[in-house]
Amino acid sequence: MHIHFIAIGGSAMHNLALALLEKGYTITGSDDVIFEPSKSRLEAKGLCPETFGWYPEKITSDLDAVILGMHAKEDNPELLKAQELGVKIYSYPEFLYEQSKEKTRVVIGGSHGKTTITSMILHVLNYHDIEVDYMVGAQLEGFDNMVHLTHDNEFIVLEGDEYLSSPIDRRPKFHLYKPNIALLSGIAWDHINVFPTYEGYVEQFKIFVDSIVSGGSINYNEEDEEVKRVVEASENQIRKIPYGTPEYFVEGEETYLETPEGPMPLEIFGEHNLNNLMGAKWICQHMGVDEDDFYEAIVTFKGAAKRLEKIAESATSVAYKDFAHSPSKVAATTKAVKEQYPNRKLIACAEFHTYSSLNSDFLNEYKGALDSADEAVVFYSPDAVKIKGLTEISEAQISAALQRDDLKIFTNPDDFKSYLFSLELDNTTLLLMSSGNYGGLNFDEVKDLIKS
Repeated sequence: MHIHFIAIGGSAMHNLALALLEKGYTITGSDDVIFEPSKSRLEAKGLCPETFGWYPEKITSDLDAVILGMHAKEDNPELLKAQELGVKIYSYPEFLYEQSKEKTRVVIGGSHGKTTITSMILHVLNYHDIEVDYMVGAQLEGFDNMVHLTHDNEFIVLEGDEYLSSPIDRRPKFHLYKPNIALLSGIAWDHINVFPTYEGYVEQFKIFVDSIVSGGSINYNEEDEEVKRVVEASENQIRKIPYGTPEYFVEGEETYLETPEGPMPLEIFGEHNLNNLMGAKWICQHMGVDEDDFYEAIVTFKGAAKRLEKIAESATSVAYKDFAHSPSKVAATTKAVKEQYPNRKLIACAEFHTYSSLNSDFLNEYKGALDSADEAVVFYSPDAVKIKGLTEISEAQISAALQRDDLKIFTNPDDFKSYLFSLELDNTTLLLMSSGNYGGLNFDEVKDLIKS
C-alpha cells in the first residue's frame, strides 16, 4: 500500500508514518515545517520531505490513501488535488480504526489522565512481554515509537483524544474508535475554541460512551461526579465498572500503595496518579493480566514523558516539569507535589499559552488551581493573546481568577528567567507546568540551578 501524509511532521502523524513503514507500507509525505525530534526521526527512515511545502504533483491516482493531519488547512493544495482525483482521504483516527477493525479495541478517554493511564497499561504489558498494537500521546521508556501496528496482535490500546479529527472532519477523535473496552478518567471543560460551552463539551463524552460496541465494557472514575453521571445515564448495553483511588500513604518522600501483599513503594506519586493506576489495573485485568502481575510491573513505572518528570535533584531541592496547563491538571499536579514533599517550600509556576487559558471568559476556571503552592507564579505572553485573536487580559484579571493576592505574574521571558535564577532553592520543590517553554526557557539551565 502507498500512503501519502499531508502534514507528516506532527507528533502523532510522524509516529503513524514510522509505524506504517515498519508494517511494510510505502510512505511519502509533505509539510511546510517540521521541528525536532520529528525531523530527525523521519530523516533516519528516509521519510523527511526533501523540501518543505505543498506539492499537488505528489498526489496521483496511484495512491491507495491520503492521511490528513490537523496542521493542514481546508484549502491545502495537496488536499484539493486528492479530492479532485477521488483518492481516499482519512483522518488520523479514521485510519487507526481501519487498521484495527478486526482487533479488540481498548480506548482510554478523559479530559485528564488518559496519557498516563495508557502509558501505565503499555508499561505493564511490555514488562510481561505481552504484544499489543497501540497509540499513545507520549514517548515511553522501552518503546521506540508512540504508534505500533501489526497484522497479528489481538489487542490495540488507543489513547482517546476529544479534540477534532482533521480540518475536514470536525468529529472528536475518540468518537471514531468504537471501543470494545473503554475507560473514562475525568471530565473538566477544555478546548473552548472548539467547545465554547461546558454542556457542548460534556456531550462529546456522552457520544463516546454510546459509541462503545454493544456488549462491551467501560471502567469509569466514580470519584468524578460528571463522569459518574454521564456513564450511569447512558442506555448503551455495556458493562459499567467503577473505580476509585486506592489506599496509599507517603512516608519519607516516597509513596506506598496498599496491596493485599502489603505496602508497595511506587516511582510515581499524587492522588490523581494513584487514581489513574487503579483504572489501568482494571484494563490490564480485562486484557488477561492478573492483579499480582500488575503490581509487580507497576512498581517500576516512572511516568510518561513530560508528566511529573523529575528534571533535577540535590540533597535539599528538586525540580519537576509537567505538561499540566488546564485548570484540573494544574490543581492536581500542584497538590500531588506538595503532598509528596510536605516539609519543603513549593514554588509552582504555570504558563498560560493555550487558547483556553488565555481566554478571559475561561480564566475563572483556574480558581484555586495553585492553592497548594507556597509561592505561585503565572507566566503568559500578551503577544500570544493577540496572535490568537483574543480579548486582552490583564494581570489583575489573572490574580482575581486564581484568588491569590500574592500571585507573581510575568509577561516577559527574560524577567521570568531572572526571577527563576534569583530563587533560593534550599529545602524547596520547584514545579514548572506548561505545554510550552515559558518563551524559550532552557530546562538544562534549570538543572544546573538545582545542582548548584
